[in-house]
Amino acid sequence: MIKGIWRHFILTLRLNFRSGRAIAYGYIMPILFLIGFGAVFRSGDPPLLHEIGQILTITILGSACLGMPTALVAEREKGVWRRYQLLPVPINALLSGVLLVRIILAFTAVGLQLGLAHWIYGTPLPSGLLTFGIAFAVVIFAFLGIGIILTSQAKDVPSVQALGQCVFLPMILIGGVGIPLYALPDWCRQLAAFMPGRYAVELLQSTYEDGSLQHFPAYPALILMVMGAAALIAGLRLIQWEQSRPERSRSILWITFAIASWAGAGLTSIFLDRSTPFHLIHSPSFLAIDEMAIDSITYDGLPDDHGIYTPLAPPLNPDQRMTHRMREFMPRLKNWDPGLKGDTGQRVRNLLAVAAIADITQDNSEAIIARQIYDFMRADFDPQELNHALAWVILSPHAGSVVSAAPELGLRGEAHPDIIRERSAWYARKYLGRVLRQIQDSQTERSGG
Repeated sequence: MIKGIWRHFILTLRLNFRSGRAIAYGYIMPILFLIGFGAVFRSGDPPLLHEIGQILTITILGSACLGMPTALVAEREKGVWRRYQLLPVPINALLSGVLLVRIILAFTAVGLQLGLAHWIYGTPLPSGLLTFGIAFAVVIFAFLGIGIILTSQAKDVPSVQALGQCVFLPMILIGGVGIPLYALPDWCRQLAAFMPGRYAVELLQSTYEDGSLQHFPAYPALILMVMGAAALIAGLRLIQWEQSRPERSRSILWITFAIASWAGAGLTSIFLDRSTPFHLIHSPSFLAIDEMAIDSITYDGLPDDHGIYTPLAPPLNPDQRMTHRMREFMPRLKNWDPGLKGDTGQRVRNLLAVAAIADITQDNSEAIIARQIYDFMRADFDPQELNHALAWVILSPHAGSVVSAAPELGLRGEAHPDIIRERSAWYARKYLGRVLRQIQDSQTERSGG
């Protein structure tokens, strides 16, 4: 039996490398996605570092939920698996060989992406190979179970591709895989908590943040293991090796069982306030900023407060007349999630991004928005922590994550993250200079420093 399983494994591996469709799904598409992300995010420092988790998740998701089901259904249409049932080898043992082949194909595709990203864009390799291997294994385990369910429900190759897109596209568009969560509205971030793609991105991205086993993010790994186990059990119960679909009532029962794990994950994350990935809201780097680093910051060359770039209104008079929109801005800001959740450094960076977005999109009230954000920071944060957080934004403009749109605050439009980081650093210098009394608050003249 062992010899038969081994020969089937080798045969499946050879057939995949002979198939143009398998090569396209397994290797051509990942390279195209890498180039697409590189064209958009290559200005980062280093390029693609903060997007690599998304790129790798797309590759694994495509291999497990599009490539594998398509290959299995194509073989089933030809009657291959019907004939396998006549062999003196358990059918599930042969299926395990197919899953192992898919793991190898996905792993080599991921390795190809990592190598090309490092060679073309200078993207660093994972900081811990062991933790990366564990993260990869957990992610593909979760997605392979979904692939088996799709195989069980598909009648033919076109239908399996349509079903695969029903899983693939939502995760890409609103699940935090194709579009970063920080660029999505709040309702999308909440909805993404119910999808495995968001946890896969967090888990894979963490291997670039800290590669030690001590800081391995157990929460997303546990969620993916639960989702994967539920999907695998449901898929094995439903899969048919004849050219027919399982009974409808039976399908509903087991698919509901699998979906229940997604619902449980989302509700748990929202209840535990984990709807935003840990690596996006937590970065202790601002704590490493010392007083000497703060003293080294200069305030020369800043744009004029009344100019085109980073305008800042003078202190607001309580009796000052403002539009209805600006009167509503501060109450909205006090309830804005990215400004309330996470550590002080990331919260400050998110708030500065709002001022930057208003500046870049040329909002009619950009100067007043910047002033209200400054007033909010002074009132809401501990002065010492605020100083260190503002200095962190100035000295580490590419650290953490940025918000590229804030429709919840009444701001229209979206800005490129790299421009937001630049303007955020300018506003941070203006704010810190006023806090430290290095800049007079009523005008742009320096009082020293």
